[in-house]
Amino acid sequence: MAKRGLVAHPGSEAPPISIGTKLMMLSRDVLRIEYALTGELDRVVIPPSVIGDRADGLWQHTCFEAFIRVPGVGYVEHNYSPSENWAAYRFDGYREGMQPAYPSPYIHVERDDGRLGLTAYVELGALSAWPDAIGLSAVIEEANGTKSYWALKHPPGKPDFHHPDCFALELPAPVRP
Repeated sequence: MAKRGLVAHPGSEAPPISIGTKLMMLSRDVLRIEYALTGELDRVVIPPSVIGDRADGLWQHTCFEAFIRVPGVGYVEHNYSPSENWAAYRFDGYREGMQPAYPSPYIHVERDDGRLGLTAYVELGALSAWPDAIGLSAVIEEANGTKSYWALKHPPGKPDFHHPDCFALELPAPVRP
């Protein structure tokens, strides 16, 4: 299990919030990713709940993301909306060869005063090889249209969650039965 907080990009005007994350392997092939958004949530645009389905462009609004690197293959980008919509894309290399990826993650969202929790369950067994690193990030949209960009680690320059520096958590090799 790994617990880490996301940090706002230095160039972002971030609202007074914090974003915590937690990763846990539930089985040999299932990774649970938790995001906890706390603080002044009345300033944050939180998409209303819908029946979760695949949708493009989720990153244009409040969205949590996971970038899962597979050595020698590329990486997979997952987008998780508080609406419970999701998207997944496979890349052959840095922003190259983008294609839809499957299977769909299971997403669970909890909301209460001052906290938004989103948990995604990802089947790693569907990948062509075992991943070696993951990058966790978020885009937060405020009611006034301002967006802030959050990640475990940011590369120099503008926000870029695809950048190799953002794959900040190493994943251990799978435990063999």
